[in-house]
Amino acid sequence: MTVSQRGLLAQISAAHLVSHFHIMTVPALLPLLPSAMGVSFVDLGIALGVFNIVTALVQAPLGYAVDRFGARNLLMAGLALGSASFAILVVFPTFTMLVLAMALAGIANGVYHPSDYALLSRGMAPERMGRAFSIHTFAGFLGNALAPLTLVWLALSLDIRSAFAASAVLGLLVLVAMAIRGAPVPATSAIVKREEASTSGSRIRISLSGAIISLTLFFLLLNLSTGAIEKFSVSALVQGFDVSLPTANLALTAFLFASAFGVLAGGVLADRTTRHGLVGAAVFGLAALLIVAVILIPMPVFVLVPTLGAAGFLTGCIAPSRDMLVRAAAPAGAEGRVFGIVSTGFNIGGVLGPILFGYLLDRGLPSGVLWASAGFMILTCAIVILQEWSMRRLKPLS
Repeated sequence: MTVSQRGLLAQISAAHLVSHFHIMTVPALLPLLPSAMGVSFVDLGIALGVFNIVTALVQAPLGYAVDRFGARNLLMAGLALGSASFAILVVFPTFTMLVLAMALAGIANGVYHPSDYALLSRGMAPERMGRAFSIHTFAGFLGNALAPLTLVWLALSLDIRSAFAASAVLGLLVLVAMAIRGAPVPATSAIVKREEASTSGSRIRISLSGAIISLTLFFLLLNLSTGAIEKFSVSALVQGFDVSLPTANLALTAFLFASAFGVLAGGVLADRTTRHGLVGAAVFGLAALLIVAVILIPMPVFVLVPTLGAAGFLTGCIAPSRDMLVRAAAPAGAEGRVFGIVSTGFNIGGVLGPILFGYLLDRGLPSGVLWASAGFMILTCAIVILQEWSMRRLKPLS
């Protein structure tokens, strides 16, 4: 990896860390916001819903904007807008401003995936692409982990405005660093190879539209399967499996941290194979089996925690292969719009998942949350195998 490529990867990864830190800002502060801002949990749910809906609506159009106006320009604009949205809450910590801030943050959030993946696809050497995707994703996971620790500490030590200010300042620091460092020189050899691979005409592009639809569904199922564990497994384990709250939280922590390191391992796997669909299906299928084991087999804490940790590691492994599948479906010069379209699956899952899993818990079906997670994992395996088959069928046309 050249110095220029390292610089590019560092900038994009730092921006991705900020994006996940911003995503987690309000969720991390949920226990403190009702008293600090005079709002209800329903109000906070509405604000978070606005964030996800806005991101889902703007992500595909922003993907087109990335390809037209430049991925780096849009990425820096997203950092500025995301930081400004939380700066508003420093000055005006009211419910009305919270909804406005979440709408603006949703627009900013729609920039990151198409910009990041377009820059990586065009700027990194193909033989290092899997590891580049994994480092980028790992940075996002790190942002998820840092936000609750940092923001809750600031809010308790100082006040809620300080927590919002920290989110704003973090984004501005990365923005300034990117402006000072300037744009790294792209890996032109990688671009040439991608352009050569995409000169087969409109017949492939028409065929690829089906691949993009299946990848969007893939992202949706991926969000539903992992979101059930990340957001609802603690409640499900406590309600339905006679697990104490500290043990359930410990198991979730193991899942989340193992997921982050699974991403790095998945990057190595992605660079050592061209069968990304089969790799993704294999690791996700094993994760589904572990979730089923948690449902069917009573586990003491010293078994439950490593079992969910192993499941988390496996779900993390799929991320680089996921990104390589999308890159394979994206014609050169259109990476931004393709990643923008398929990433809307995540946002749709972010809206539908909490409704489904909350309904299951309200109906006294906590095991249904874990069964749903395992079921969505199996469906994800089916989609990813179909995607692998479809892309290989198209290869002779290129």
